Amino acid sequence: MDRYEARKAIVKDLEAEGALIKVEDYSHNVGTCYRCGTTVEPRVSKQWFVKMKPLAQPAIDAVKNGETKFVPSHFEKTYFHWLENIRDWCISRQLWWGHQIPAFYCDDCGELVVTKEDKAVCPKCGKPMRQDPDTLDTWFSSALWPFSTLGWPENTEELNYFYPTNTLVTGYDIIPFWVMRMMFSGIEHTGKAPFDTVLIHGLVRDSQGRKMSKSLGNGIDPLEIIDKYGADALRLTLATGNAPGNDMRFYDTRVEASSNFANKLWNASRFVHMNIDDYNVENKLPDTLETEDKWIISTLNNTAKEVTENLDKFELGTAVKKVFDFIWDYYCDWYIELAKSRLQNNDTSAQNARQVLVWVLDRALRLLHPFMPFITEEIWQTLPHEGDTVMYCRYPEFDTAYDFPEAREEMEVVMNAIRAIRTRRSEMNVPPSRKAKVYVATQLQDIFRRGSQFICKLASASEVEIGDSYDIDGAVTVVTSEAKIYIPMSELVDKEEELKRLNRELAKTEKMLAQSEGKLNNQGFIGKAPANVVEKVKQQAAKEREKIAMIKAAIAAL
Repeated sequence: MDRYEARKAIVKDLEAEGALIKVEDYSHNVGTCYRCGTTVEPRVSKQWFVKMKPLAQPAIDAVKNGETKFVPSHFEKTYFHWLENIRDWCISRQLWWGHQIPAFYCDDCGELVVTKEDKAVCPKCGKPMRQDPDTLDTWFSSALWPFSTLGWPENTEELNYFYPTNTLVTGYDIIPFWVMRMMFSGIEHTGKAPFDTVLIHGLVRDSQGRKMSKSLGNGIDPLEIIDKYGADALRLTLATGNAPGNDMRFYDTRVEASSNFANKLWNASRFVHMNIDDYNVENKLPDTLETEDKWIISTLNNTAKEVTENLDKFELGTAVKKVFDFIWDYYCDWYIELAKSRLQNNDTSAQNARQVLVWVLDRALRLLHPFMPFITEEIWQTLPHEGDTVMYCRYPEFDTAYDFPEAREEMEVVMNAIRAIRTRRSEMNVPPSRKAKVYVATQLQDIFRRGSQFICKLASASEVEIGDSYDIDGAVTVVTSEAKIYIPMSELVDKEEELKRLNRELAKTEKMLAQSEGKLNNQGFIGKAPANVVEKVKQQAAKEREKIAMIKAAIAAL
C-alpha cells in the first residue's frame, strides 16, 4: 500500500480493536522535496562508507605546515572546521550515472568481493557475481581529478610535471565538498598535496543578492549575454571589482559598460590605423621623445609594475581596473588627444608620435589580453608585430629604461590645471566651443609654458599667459596645488544672458523646494508614507537647498 493509505488503514484497525485513544496533530521537522513538495522520509539501507579520521589528519597538517595556503587565509577556518569535526563519509549513491562501485555479490552463497576488475567470479561457489548497482559519490570521483587525469597510478611524464600543480581556483561554497577531498585523496594516493595555493573566489549572485538557482529561476544564460554584449565584455565584468572571497551582484548595465570599453578600445585602434597605414611605422620607440611621449611610456611602465604586483597577490579586480584606467583615461582620453596636433604635420615629430601610439597600444593590449583575449588578439594582429599571437608575447614588466618620473610629474601638473578648468567651465555650463584667455599664476612657469599648447587644446583656452601673480577684476578663479588660474568672466559668458538663465533656474529650484518642504510639513504624509519615501523627499530637499545656494553664489560672482 501507499504509505499515506497504509496510515489510514492502521488507524481503522486500531479503532476496530478499541486500541485507539485519540488522534492529534503533531508539529514535526520532516523535510520536503523542494521540487514537488513530497515529504522526504528516511529509509534504512546498506551503504558504503570511507573511514575519515586517518585521511583527515594529513590534509590538516598540509595546510598548518604551509605546504598549501588559502587566499584569503580566513577560509582556512572553514577547511579546518570540516576536517577536525569529520564523520565517516557515505560514498554510495543511487544514481544512473557515475563510477559504479567495484563491489560484487554472490546471490547463491552471499559472498562479497571488492576488485579492480570489471567482473568477478565467486571464490566459494565459482558462479558469476552481481556488481553493486550503486555509484560513487560525485565528489569522490572528482576528488581524484588532480592526479587521475595525469595517468595515475602509472608514473607518467605528465604526472611528474604537473603534479602537484600551483593554484586551484574555486568558490568558497565547495571547500568542504571538493577542496578538502582533493587534498586528502591526493595525499593518500601520491604522498603530496595536489596544489600549493587555493584561491577562493566569491559567488556571482543576481541583482538582489540572491544565489542563482534553478528553483528561483534567477540564473543567466552566459550564451545569451555573449550574443548580446560579447564574450570579452562578460569576462571583463566578472573580473572587474572582484576581490578574492567576495560575492558580486550581476547587472546587465555592468556588462554594457564593459562592452562600451571594448568599443572605446576598438575606436582607439581605428584612430591609430588612420594615422599609420600610409606610413612606414615600426613597433619600436623613436630616438627622440617629447614630454607627453615620456609621460605615457612611463605611466604604462608603472601600470605594468602595479598590475603584476596585483596579479601576484591574486587581486584580479584591482589589476584589471588599473589596465582599464590606463587605456580609457591615459591613452584614449589624454595621449591620443595630445598627439592629434602633432599628427597634422608630416614631420619627424608626427612620425615619432605614430611610433609611440603603436608601441604603447601593443603593450596595453598585452596587459589586457588575460581579461579580454578576443578583441586584444584581433587588434594586435593588425598592428606591426613579430610572432604569431599576442599570447606568446612577453607580458609587460617594469623597466628602468622606460621610467621618466620628471615627465610624469610635469604632465600631472598641466593635467591638473586642465581638469580644474574643465570642471569650472562645466559647472558654469560654458560650451567647449567658447574660447577664453587663461592667466596662470605659478612658481612652475617653465612647466606651464611647455604645457600651454595642451591647455589651449584641451581646456578651450584662446591664449595662455603665465606669470607670478595677477589681479583681474571679474575673473573666475580656479585653484590647483601648483597654480592659481584666472579666466575673465566676460569671455566665458554673456553676463546679462547668464543672469537671466540663473534667475530662471533659481525660481524653478525654489518652487521644487517649496513642494518638497510642503510634503515634509504635512503630518498626514509623514505619518502614512513609507519611511524610505519620506527619507527620499528629505534627501531631495537637501539637494535643492544646496543647488539654490550654488546658484545664488554664481549670481553674486557675476
